[in-house]
Amino acid sequence: MGRLPQRKLTFPQVLDLPDVVERCELRSPFGFMAFHGGNLERRTEGIAAEAARRSGSSVYSVIQPDGMRHHFPSATVDPVHSDTLAGFIDHCRVVIAVHGYGRHGHWNDLLCGGQNRQLALHTAEHLRAVLPDRYNVVTHLGDIPKALRGVHPANPVNRPRNKGMQLELPPGVRGLTPLADRYPTPFPHLQSLIDGLAGAARSWPPASSSENVR
Repeated sequence: MGRLPQRKLTFPQVLDLPDVVERCELRSPFGFMAFHGGNLERRTEGIAAEAARRSGSSVYSVIQPDGMRHHFPSATVDPVHSDTLAGFIDHCRVVIAVHGYGRHGHWNDLLCGGQNRQLALHTAEHLRAVLPDRYNVVTHLGDIPKALRGVHPANPVNRPRNKGMQLELPPGVRGLTPLADRYPTPFPHLQSLIDGLAGAARSWPPASSSENVR
């Protein structure tokens, strides 16, 4: 693939690029998203897809191929530009959006943002139960960098009826560091992450939730 244009592209422009894949599978009204998937925030679409498969949940992803890294702000991912995304949001009552990030001082932090704080706490409990102690699952919004909180109302994670949770994953838990090379494939921390997400989806809503389930 040749050199990519340096201008920033919008969400609909990225969808129109050759080899960009938009995928959606509708199952239960619990959903997973990874719209920065593929070569942009690596392995996020695989995490979302496998957690959805194991839990019978729905999933939506946008996958950029190798050599392509166009980042568009989450708040600009508008269902008006995609009938597939619009159908997913209409189908789901609550979602978890899976993202990848890397930031100094947060290399082992899994950040649980989004407007549905009950879902964030519920998912964090499942993740802490299965992940090694080296990882810190952060739920207090004040401890999450502002740009990674995922609370903007236009963010697609907050568009379903009962909003959702934005999960920011550092490289290590995605198996993208030299530590992962010491383990056989598949990387066990990554598998534990998926187990925790699938468990959170299967057990939602908890008995204490006031959410109405159709």
